[in-house]
Amino acid sequence: MAPVLETVNLEKRFGGIIASHDVTLSVEKGARHALIGPNGAGKTTLINLLTGVLRPTSGTIRLDGEDITRLASHARVRLGITRTFQINQLFADLTPVETLGLAISEQQGHGTDWWRIVGSRPEVIERTADLIDRFHLADVMNERTAVLPYGKQRLLEIALAFACRPRVLLLDEPAAGVPESERHEILATIEALPKDVTVLLIEHDMDIVFSFADRISVLVNGALFVEGRPDEVARDPRVKAVYLGEAFDG
Repeated sequence: MAPVLETVNLEKRFGGIIASHDVTLSVEKGARHALIGPNGAGKTTLINLLTGVLRPTSGTIRLDGEDITRLASHARVRLGITRTFQINQLFADLTPVETLGLAISEQQGHGTDWWRIVGSRPEVIERTADLIDRFHLADVMNERTAVLPYGKQRLLEIALAFACRPRVLLLDEPAAGVPESERHEILATIEALPKDVTVLLIEHDMDIVFSFADRISVLVNGALFVEGRPDEVARDPRVKAVYLGEAFDG
């Protein structure tokens, strides 16, 4: 499969600190690709580089072969790269219906008139209803986001990113802070996403990673350390050394 998203020799420096070091990464179309590593490995920095939140010091980022290294974040969203955050970025006083209606209206160029559009445009209503159903939000769709269970807030944030019709969806620890009883719903929802949407997942929960991913990249100290199929990564002694502190003579 051809890569949909790739980096070549990507580097980010903050003064004398190297947060991303010579990262060459290829994510295939339709992949379920996980990015893992210990705290401080540079995972979120890499996501910020891919989405345009940060500018790289050097290196290249390509989307479907097109160089997007210097594009602004909003331009990358239009091209099909969307994301979630470790800490959600939702509107606390809006309901899920209002939040998704706003996103869809904005995407269609009616953001300044969204209240009228939500109620009068069939395509907005239908798209909102589809997202509410797909992301299991029907039971809370008219409640203020601030009072939703945290698992539902995380589902709403993923729905909001998905509303932008991404080619590549970047999920930064979607289950972080979510009670164990609510994690299964989040994982099942992510697994049910259309196969033509490529998913790059950052996650510390290894049960989620190994049940979800068809390919795993391991970052350590900002550099790509190990990459391969889940079974290969699980057996790799270097990964065990990083995560379990086991001795490795490499």
